[in-house]
Amino acid sequence: MSVHLSDLHSIVESVKEEVVGWRRYLHQNPELSFEEEKTSQFVYDLLRTFPGLTVTRPTKTSVLATLKGAHSGPVLAIRADMDALPITEENTFEFASNTPGKMHACGHDGHTAMLLGTAKILTQFAHQIHGEVRFIFQHAEELFPGGAQQMIDAGVLEGVDSVIGIHLWSPLEVGKIAIRSGPFMASPDEFHITIRGKGGHAAQPHCTVDPVVIAAQVVTNLQHIVSRNFDPLDPLVLSVTQFHAGTAHNIIPETVELNGTVRSFKEELRDEVPQRMEQIIKGLTEAHGATYEFTYKKGYSTVVNDEALTEKLRAVLVETFGEDVVIEGEPHMGGEDFSAYQKVVPGTFFNVGAGNVEQGIVYPHHHPRFTIDEASLPIGVEAFTSIVLKTLA
Repeated sequence: MSVHLSDLHSIVESVKEEVVGWRRYLHQNPELSFEEEKTSQFVYDLLRTFPGLTVTRPTKTSVLATLKGAHSGPVLAIRADMDALPITEENTFEFASNTPGKMHACGHDGHTAMLLGTAKILTQFAHQIHGEVRFIFQHAEELFPGGAQQMIDAGVLEGVDSVIGIHLWSPLEVGKIAIRSGPFMASPDEFHITIRGKGGHAAQPHCTVDPVVIAAQVVTNLQHIVSRNFDPLDPLVLSVTQFHAGTAHNIIPETVELNGTVRSFKEELRDEVPQRMEQIIKGLTEAHGATYEFTYKKGYSTVVNDEALTEKLRAVLVETFGEDVVIEGEPHMGGEDFSAYQKVVPGTFFNVGAGNVEQGIVYPHHHPRFTIDEASLPIGVEAFTSIVLKTLA
């Protein structure tokens, strides 16, 4: 039989309980980037129970499943990430992480479960698919250099015409889908600064070169880059997130370590910001008789959604869910290595709402109390399956 979009909702509902169960199992058993051995084995073993799939292991901790339709046509790849974060969970529900210091605090457990549900449904309808679907279960999104480039190097995009992905998004209320063409997520760069002074007794600061005071000035002055050196209409974030110094209350330390991140959408900003940062660091340390070391590492590229593909997906999503559900997404400063796929083939990455104020599901991503409204899971499955069945019809 053929499946129609009008039938899809009930079909998705039939696998909802399984999808939720997979998400909870993965949430309870998190693994960090490049360590997803049990996670990938779980995914691999489960996919092999679905008929019609060719399942392989492109890397040690990733999985690729391929579904060939009965008719020739384009190749569409769908990607989900699988890794957790080095966070100790503070949620108390029964499926909370059973590993201290590791937690699915970004929704990747949900992404994996949604793609598993999508694969299970689509295997039933290979006879009406014109083309091929590749289900990419990717490792190590959270840790640069990321798993996406490794997957590409392993050949998962060979012959692929387009790639799509979903990020469950807690700032967006459940029941909404946000999609936009063009720049969508920022490039997440990182920096490390060491300021080296002359340590000594805190009661004799005149005999020292205090790196703490200098570092405090560096932190403050770096903020001038965003507020005073660049066009306020160009999104730019510079955050110092770590300040490490000292061992005792009465010792002025020898060194201070500063770490942080820069987020932007324009490649020219990624080149200009570190130059301006070093001017400030150099000037302040020289003025006070200190020295410095400065390293700046470019992270993932900006997620830029292909215009033609995005508009095609938007039309499918509106047809499936209605115009009141599908909204124009706002660019945000989070980073994603999905951008690596987009450098090879046209790609679109969009958000499915996972927040619920009434249920207290309000914590941001990477927070120890982060979670999702599980009602978002079947929405993601239905989004994926409707896109495949409509664009490969």
